[in-house]
Amino acid sequence: MGCRSDRPRAVGAGTGIEARQFQAAGCTVLGVEPDERMAAFARRSGVEVEVARFEDWQPAGRQFDAVIAGTAWHWVDPVAGVTKAAHVLRPGGRLAPFHHVPQLPAQVIDALAEALQRVAPDSPFNPGLLRGSAVDAYQPLFAKIADGIRQTGSFSEPEQWRFTWERTYSRDQWLDQLPTFGGLTQLPEDKMAEVLDSAGTAIDKLGGHATMPYTSVVITAPRSHTA
Repeated sequence: MGCRSDRPRAVGAGTGIEARQFQAAGCTVLGVEPDERMAAFARRSGVEVEVARFEDWQPAGRQFDAVIAGTAWHWVDPVAGVTKAAHVLRPGGRLAPFHHVPQLPAQVIDALAEALQRVAPDSPFNPGLLRGSAVDAYQPLFAKIADGIRQTGSFSEPEQWRFTWERTYSRDQWLDQLPTFGGLTQLPEDKMAEVLDSAGTAIDKLGGHATMPYTSVVITAPRSHTA
């Protein structure tokens, strides 16, 4: 988007990682984040943040050119969230939740699956689903987002945009990120340590680093001028 004049609002701003990138592109960004601790961290890095669940947030008459959510829209009610987005977007403004989908090396997937089966067999996180195409595994989520956009009747037909890129992680970098995966955040410390040890061993066998191809998938639609 042409950010020099845009005013996006970041849903689920978290610590401001995505918001800072939009700011660097020239956008004026307002974050909405339900966790006060994350909001405080984002503010320290220069991101303006208001604390609220997006569905409950009060825009006070303000309108925006875009509503964005970086790997956060799955926490938002798929219909109530889109309804709120339609309320705060100018006609023609764009709703654009997106997710970064990593394609993990098979060795890392196998190590995670084995460790989770051992320490947390009831975990809802099943790394085995990522052995094929990770983007295909995420399609039910993307379909749910698109259906929520359609149900409001306030947007044009949603589109799916894809952008591919990759990042190489050292062993320590990957093990630092791994606990942030949604399916692992609730593991007790001792069980998390076992999962990290298994993943670290797998990365050691790859030479101490792992290159992760990513696909950034955006489910997006402009607000209808007649909504």
